[in-house]
Amino acid sequence: MFRRRPRKLAVAGGAVVVAAALIGTVSYQAQAANPHAGRSAAASFTAGHHTPPRHRGHHHTATATSTASPTETDPADPADPADPTSSADPSDPATTDPSDTTAPEDTSTTPPADDPATGAPSTGTGSGPDTDAAAAFPVSEAQFDQMFPNRNSFYTYSGLVAALSAYPGFATSGTANVQKLEAAAFLANVSHETGGLVYTVEQNTANYPSYCDTSQSYGCPAGTAAYYGRGPIQLSWNFNYKAAGDALGIDLLNNPNLVATDAAVSWKTGLWYWNTQSGPGTMTPHSAIVNGAGFGETIRSINGALECNGNNTAEMQDRVSLFQKFTGILGATPVGSSTC
Repeated sequence: MFRRRPRKLAVAGGAVVVAAALIGTVSYQAQAANPHAGRSAAASFTAGHHTPPRHRGHHHTATATSTASPTETDPADPADPADPTSSADPSDPATTDPSDTTAPEDTSTTPPADDPATGAPSTGTGSGPDTDAAAAFPVSEAQFDQMFPNRNSFYTYSGLVAALSAYPGFATSGTANVQKLEAAAFLANVSHETGGLVYTVEQNTANYPSYCDTSQSYGCPAGTAAYYGRGPIQLSWNFNYKAAGDALGIDLLNNPNLVATDAAVSWKTGLWYWNTQSGPGTMTPHSAIVNGAGFGETIRSINGALECNGNNTAEMQDRVSLFQKFTGILGATPVGSSTC
């Protein structure tokens, strides 16, 4: 498929948006630091041409109920990730090839499900999804495959199903239609963030040293360049790894690469943001769907500062198009406004 060279966008307030060729990241400092914080990456899709996701946001710190957004930089435009050639270790941000879209190899031994160190076993290579959880989830494995025909093998359906127990209200609240809408909305935003579940780590390695906020008392114990974007929501910054890890009962501050090596943990970080963080919006994405505000409010909570109110409408529309496609697959009827 032809891939367009990524463009750069100007952001009000002096922030600089990173080139579109890298995966964006979630990061936030206290909302008071920047009330217009944007949340994350966005992949652009136009007439079948894919622009790889770009880095987003300003600098904020995630809390139990609100998120912050990353400090944006302007790295050199990396090579087109369409042709991965690197064999570098993706756990080493200094050597990771920005063209590498392959999920990092998990060489660690994962504790059992009830081990508080991780909260859940690695499911990236599991034999299949938990049948009870899969039965309750409104997206079947066949529908998941239909939504993401070219996904990276790291993003397993079994990993997603294993992560659902962390937020039992996700895609189980309200009517059957609302449950399908929430699943479609989450997966549409995740698809937009990761180029269709292709990318597992941030593609621009030049940004990796930028995500250590040394003002935090706990510092960056995994290394100053260890907190780059990973997973379906592209989690980034030391304070976000700590906040997500604390919420999930997983030590992500010391083990950030779990987000790129354990499929269930990776999906849990996406669900953590979806269910607990409002970013630049006024509600969590979960609340936006369950309370009938509409898909547009999920965009606002994820990347509203950069995609809502007439900004970057092509990227907003891509999210909407994915949402419409996924609701069609699930047979759901949208409620509320789909745009922002």
